[in-house]
Amino acid sequence: MNKIVAVVGMPGSGKSEVVKVLEEVHFLKVYFGEVVFERMKKEGLEINEKNERATREKLRKEGGMGVMAEKSLPKIEEKLKKGDVVVESLYSWEEYLILKEKYGKKFKVIAVYASPKTRYKRLGKRNVRPLTQEEARSRDYTQIGNLNTGGPIAIADFTIINEGSRKKLEKETKAFIKILTRE
Repeated sequence: MNKIVAVVGMPGSGKSEVVKVLEEVHFLKVYFGEVVFERMKKEGLEINEKNERATREKLRKEGGMGVMAEKSLPKIEEKLKKGDVVVESLYSWEEYLILKEKYGKKFKVIAVYASPKTRYKRLGKRNVRPLTQEEARSRDYTQIGNLNTGGPIAIADFTIINEGSRKKLEKETKAFIKILTRE
């Protein structure tokens, strides 16, 4: 039975790195952010933090807090037929509930944690969509206050502390994979 794993955490925590490790062991990725980028492209918007945030908020206003999960279900279903699936960018409690209700015990969550100091430093250095410290803090507040991000992080089946090297993060991710395969 193929499984579905969502990787959750605050911006810059290392979610994408955990997803890469899962992809390396043949998990198929579904990125909830594609829903936002597809909408931005359709509306002819430039990819930047301001437009991305406005589009995310617009989508959620139109379709509710679970809209990214709802719009991604066909992609998840398609990929689950081929293998295990990893979901990147699940944020809201409502998204979590949609996937948990649909997939039950097949659905697991990995939370990736890093301190704000560590995360803001990483976010300022990234090649795609780098954020200033102020933008990063603002995004944190928006995710916590408006997107109900805390729920999926708090209820995660496994938590990885990512304050060190990528090698350590990879080791902890592979430990989760071993636990997952025993279930």
